[in-house]
Amino acid sequence: MQKGYIQVYTGNGKGKTTAALGLSLRAVCAGKSVYFAQFVKGMRYSELDAVNFLKGFTMKQYGRDCFIYNEPTDEDIGRARHGLEECAKILSSGKYDIVVLDEINIALYYKLFTVDEVIKMLKGRAPGVEVILTGRNAPDEIIEMADLVTEMKEIKHYYTKGVEARTGIEC
Repeated sequence: MQKGYIQVYTGNGKGKTTAALGLSLRAVCAGKSVYFAQFVKGMRYSELDAVNFLKGFTMKQYGRDCFIYNEPTDEDIGRARHGLEECAKILSSGKYDIVVLDEINIALYYKLFTVDEVIKMLKGRAPGVEVILTGRNAPDEIIEMADLVTEMKEIKHYYTKGVEARTGIEC
């Protein structure tokens, strides 16, 4: 059995979810199984259709809408907590080779659950399970625990010129 590591993709630049999706594609093409949990997200994204094309790829959203410009509601908190509980069971089951916790750092930033709860979940994972945590503002405790940390740094982005998210590129 291959050792499973903890990877973190964080920073203000574009590409954290995209990198996790690329790793997921590589993994399923190598015959591995992937569970891709999206925290804070409940909107329609093109990657949701990946389950129709990729054998061994499962994706679930644990958000209802984008509240990033508002305060999270009790429903947002409830969905995130449900996702955390479900992902803890998935991680400990060993059913999946790779588990992606997309935007979990944002969920932590908005205090939808605690860093201690996430660390406990990560420590309880089955041997050999690789975990990828994405999202801006990764807490120091998560960075310290991780085996690999990549920071996406924004140098230039066309959204500053008014370009909206495009289907198949950003959403």
